[in-house]
Amino acid sequence: MHTVQNRTATIRKGAILGFSCVRNEVIRLPYFMQHHRDLGVDHFLFVDNGSDDGTADYLADQPDVSLWRTDHSYRLSRFGMDWLGWLQMKYGHGHWCLTVDADELLIYPQHDTRKLPTLTAWLDDQGRQSFGALMIELYPRGPVGQTTYQPGKDPVAALPFFDPDNYRNIWHPIFRNLWIQGGVRDRVFFGPDPARAPTLNKTPLIKWDRRYAYVSSTHQVLPRHLHDVFGTPQYDRMSGALLHTKFLDIVVEKSKEEQIRQQHFENSVVYAEYHKALTKNPDLWYAGSSQYEGWRQLVDLGLMSKGTWG
Repeated sequence: MHTVQNRTATIRKGAILGFSCVRNEVIRLPYFMQHHRDLGVDHFLFVDNGSDDGTADYLADQPDVSLWRTDHSYRLSRFGMDWLGWLQMKYGHGHWCLTVDADELLIYPQHDTRKLPTLTAWLDDQGRQSFGALMIELYPRGPVGQTTYQPGKDPVAALPFFDPDNYRNIWHPIFRNLWIQGGVRDRVFFGPDPARAPTLNKTPLIKWDRRYAYVSSTHQVLPRHLHDVFGTPQYDRMSGALLHTKFLDIVVEKSKEEQIRQQHFENSVVYAEYHKALTKNPDLWYAGSSQYEGWRQLVDLGLMSKGTWG
């Protein structure tokens, strides 16, 4: 990586930091950044992986952003985790760090009135070092390539639907985290091989220590005690959600590019077929789809928990 813009000297003690690896996300970034600024992220640390759509220029101009760039392989960097891990080790130690993709928007119970500094203070009081979230995959009604989206607008307006009830989970035998699968990608693209469906559990918010490391995206992290983020029927544990905005109209062209780059495939024929299917502009909506109404709806559906959070 080489430094494009380093403003980390402005990071104050107790600041909440955001980390993300991006490629060609200039369309999503204005709303993504405003959403997480409004939540309480004080400074963003980005790695740009060879964007050619103006992403790097946009980020370099933001006063609360430090930016690094690399053209090396996303796949061989453990899907960006090596790049972000170095930044987290160097700048994140002792800070609450939010690690999310540009197509993910963090929400949690009462996020509209109780911001991240309040949440992280509460987590500190509870003796918790990490906070979990379920990916809620949003999609339009009609072919995905016909969605109209303008930069800076809330993508939820363009992607108002989600699958409310087709989720399953097991305890991971190695990492001892709740391994959750389901949602629209499972239903539409991985029906013949559901075990290969995308993982939906993430631990995106952690009180970072330089000894910590993400293993596979933010799905798994070491040490393993940081996975204690989801409740059980006997033990309710507050959790959040990541609204996943992958299925904007740009997904068709991005999938065509990914078939060539093969940086997300993990040598999997199944994922190659998934990207091929997206290039055909599918309609993901079905009669069981629900329209997203807000965090209270996700709590009522059991997809997010309030726990003891007032």
